[in-house]
Amino acid sequence: MKRILIFSGTTEGRQLADILDASGICADVCVATEYGHEVMTEGQYRNIYTGRLTEEEMKEFMQKGDYAAIVDATHPYAVVVSSNIRQASAQAGLPYYRLRRTLQSAGDDSDVIYVKSQQECVRALEQTSGNILLTTGSKELHCYCENEALRERLFVRVLPGTESIEICHKNGILGRQIIAMQGPFSEEMNLALLHQYQIRYMVTKESGASGGFSEKISAAKKAGVSVFVIENPEAENGEQKENLEEILQEIERLTGKHIRRKQMQVSLVGIGMGNTKLITEEAAERIKGADLLFGAKRLLDAVPAQWNVAAERLPYYLAKDILPCLDDAGEKSGKAIFHAVILFSGDTGFYSGAEKMVQALQGRENTEVSVCPGISSVSYLAARSGNSWQDAKIVSLHGTDQMERLIKTAGMREKVFVITSGVLDVREIGKRLIECGLKETTVTVGYALSYPAEQIKTLSPEECMQLTDEGLYTCLIQNQGISGEKKNSDPKFLTHGLPDDAFCRDKVPMTKEEVREAAICKMHLTPDAVVYDIGSGTGSIAVEMARLSDNLTVYAIERKQEAVALIEKNCTKYGLANVKVICGEAPGALTGLPVPTHAFIGGSNGSLKEILTDLYRKNPRMRVVVTAITLETVGAVSSILNEFPVEQEEIIQMSVSRAKKAGRYHLMQAENPVFILSFYFAGGTES
Repeated sequence: MKRILIFSGTTEGRQLADILDASGICADVCVATEYGHEVMTEGQYRNIYTGRLTEEEMKEFMQKGDYAAIVDATHPYAVVVSSNIRQASAQAGLPYYRLRRTLQSAGDDSDVIYVKSQQECVRALEQTSGNILLTTGSKELHCYCENEALRERLFVRVLPGTESIEICHKNGILGRQIIAMQGPFSEEMNLALLHQYQIRYMVTKESGASGGFSEKISAAKKAGVSVFVIENPEAENGEQKENLEEILQEIERLTGKHIRRKQMQVSLVGIGMGNTKLITEEAAERIKGADLLFGAKRLLDAVPAQWNVAAERLPYYLAKDILPCLDDAGEKSGKAIFHAVILFSGDTGFYSGAEKMVQALQGRENTEVSVCPGISSVSYLAARSGNSWQDAKIVSLHGTDQMERLIKTAGMREKVFVITSGVLDVREIGKRLIECGLKETTVTVGYALSYPAEQIKTLSPEECMQLTDEGLYTCLIQNQGISGEKKNSDPKFLTHGLPDDAFCRDKVPMTKEEVREAAICKMHLTPDAVVYDIGSGTGSIAVEMARLSDNLTVYAIERKQEAVALIEKNCTKYGLANVKVICGEAPGALTGLPVPTHAFIGGSNGSLKEILTDLYRKNPRMRVVVTAITLETVGAVSSILNEFPVEQEEIIQMSVSRAKKAGRYHLMQAENPVFILSFYFAGGTES
């Protein structure tokens, strides 16, 4: 496919290049200065060339490339350059299009004086007194500096590039007389500068909407400042000029490709912990090129103002607040491509709202979404503390109730990284580690990571409880009890199967080990199961099930207070956050609990029919396992099940004999036989 050659240097040129790049049309863009290259970044389908060219050099450049057309998007006041481009295009035999800038009128205002040239403006200013704000750039600066008295009154707003600053110095404009900023500027920014430098006169070119002409005029009116406007030299030269839409239509005709006009580019940017030195170059470029910035106030404050003076900053981070703003901005913006950036702390793929934001933005017409990752607090803390994190477990307490899960994990893993919500979480971590007997753990605490107040120190659980400084904390819990040689001395089994003496039981009845393991196998548990353990006793069944998966939730229902205390004690012993103990008698105690997927009934106190009826009402497709000792109970269960639709019904009897030593011999001693009944309800859908 033939390429498009754009001679740029204006906002309109950048817009055209962006539209073509987003539409997959290849283009080469020529800019005169290094600063022009900086603001016109490379794209997937465009190349940037820097440097001023003569007419002959332009012709050679055009002849070497395979171009379909030449677009002149240089500044309206670059009359000589435009003439050279036009002549070179004719000599190369290529179509030439002049991109027209939409001009704006200052209206009938006696404080706005139009002049034909820079020289005429200089002569008029020499008849005045007071400070002057020159906004015409650095190229014609020499005209205003020949008169020393006039030069001393000047405050010059130029692009923040090396070349512009050097021209200022060369012409005797020094220090506070130089205002190096990238525009266009809002009315408020112009007004602030006029007041700051006590300006009496402003000089501007007839630069149109993209050059911020109306904002300059309105600010000057409010400040009582007179404005000299240098007329557009192209306005009356009779040259054929096309607006952006007309040029896009011509490029479509020449290339045969459809071009999307109005486009919204939304970047989801991770900015790390807050220090701008840790923001990636790609993320910084997106922020600097944004028309609109979203994010929590802390994140917006972390972005230096000089990175993007023009962009509006809105302290929103939820899709419900951001999407209406995007719709409104897209309608009001005169830009062909509108750039919005949504800031996220840390990394966009690590406990971030970026995923939900991507989902919310998907399917929006003419919207392109991209994600720029950042540095997470976990990878930063790992690096600063000299640890790896690929072999660690990561738990977030931020906005979640995961403390029980964290303590359980800390007891089983050598390294656990923790994202906290603040100092209260860190103090609670220390307290819970002590309560669960994890005294051999250390906690590496990262406070205000990447900020000047950063502190990284390794504390004992007791020392964690003494912390008082409010702020952002990330922690690394290291369990010395399972590191080194001890790491494999007491491995975690892949299956359930705790011995009976692993539980605190006192005088409360408990399902025996072999029956317990068989019954749990019959439960057919799934990763995200919600289980009722009815008649939980010591909680041995609940504990064994809960240990299988952190994602599984068990509700242990028990009517006896002494048994409830034992369940809680056993859950604390194993650091289980996914067992919820309910003191009460089923079925009444089941009211208000989440819909179950599984139920184990180890004791019903004569209310088996009522319990099964309530379970069926809650979930007519759930799995149920019942244990019984007497034939009468088995008969009662079988009779009750005739009243419900069930499938995969199974009844087994377990007889366990355990060897006991008698002198030199081992004798088998039988336990009471136990019946295990299991089935699925085969009704309709869940209630």
